[in-house]
Amino acid sequence: MTIAARLAAVRARIARACERAGRDPAAVTLVAVSKRHPAEAVREAMDAGQRIFGENYAQELVQKAALVEGAEWHFIGHLQRNKVKAVLGTGATIETVDSRRLLDEIAARASGPVDVLIEVDVAREASKSGCAVEELAALVEAARGAPNVRLRGLMTIPPAQGDPRPHFRALRALAEAQGLPELSMGMSADLEAAIEEGATIVRVGTAIFGPRE
Repeated sequence: MTIAARLAAVRARIARACERAGRDPAAVTLVAVSKRHPAEAVREAMDAGQRIFGENYAQELVQKAALVEGAEWHFIGHLQRNKVKAVLGTGATIETVDSRRLLDEIAARASGPVDVLIEVDVAREASKSGCAVEELAALVEAARGAPNVRLRGLMTIPPAQGDPRPHFRALRALAEAQGLPELSMGMSADLEAAIEEGATIVRVGTAIFGPRE
């Protein structure tokens, strides 16, 4: 199956989930996760109408952003502070702000407005990145006061096993409590549940690009 065909199938899944939830499909942004796939695959997806792509690694993002014109980027991996400058150079939305130290580095390095989301460890998994739920309000307040930072919403990655819905609902409740509009949650396997629980951004890789190289 071609990337264009897979992309069409994912868009159809999004549309069906939105219909069940009584939502407008236009209210859900699809981020095509292109990590470990070549720039040619990104161009193929762009030819099929996709514009927004997600990368997990700073170096790979920088390389692809230089090779592919016209794409918009989201950084969705754990971001080390020494890689902030490189990521900012691509104009990417940073979905994985998880600490005050990282937030301060972004604010210090940015030469203009940067869209960010705060990653929240709603499942309280020790192995995952993400701001602790108890620390979220303070980080939101800091982000709202940080120069050149535009806080858009929250992001989470639920546990690989089990029902993701309680985690999606928890993130939605946190976003509503903080008055934040964007919810980045849901991937290839659980995008329908995420959309039904309020996702405004879904991050889909394998279902579009196939297995990683």
